[in-house]
Amino acid sequence: MLPTVLTLGLLALLIPPARLWLLVSLAAVGVPGLAYALIVPRLQYRVHRWEVTEDAVYAASGWLWQVWRVAPMSRIQTVDTVRGPIQQLFGLSAVKVTTASAAGSIKIGGLDRDLAAALVEHLTARTQAVPGEAT
Repeated sequence: MLPTVLTLGLLALLIPPARLWLLVSLAAVGVPGLAYALIVPRLQYRVHRWEVTEDAVYAASGWLWQVWRVAPMSRIQTVDTVRGPIQQLFGLSAVKVTTASAAGSIKIGGLDRDLAAALVEHLTARTQAVPGEAT
């Protein structure tokens, strides 16, 4: 919402006849945007959890519909590191664990780049040590 707020603020400065309506629009967008920026990260931190043990990868997520996923080490096929432009800007990464399940992959987001690299290394070594094929 930041680009919208900045645009409305700039237009309010440059167009005096429309200043009142632009400032009202700015408040209508800016106040909920600020509330969202302050509240949502804390809520996401409370509902998104993950854990890696010697036997499996566990991930929990969801606000209204909560999902608890378990991927046994013997079912893991690939482990990937994902870094989008915003994540690169802040030094973050996501780890994507693909399994033989029809439910799809498990994605653990918002990790520090070094922690993500260590996690990928650990999962790769652990899955290679588990006998059997992930099919």
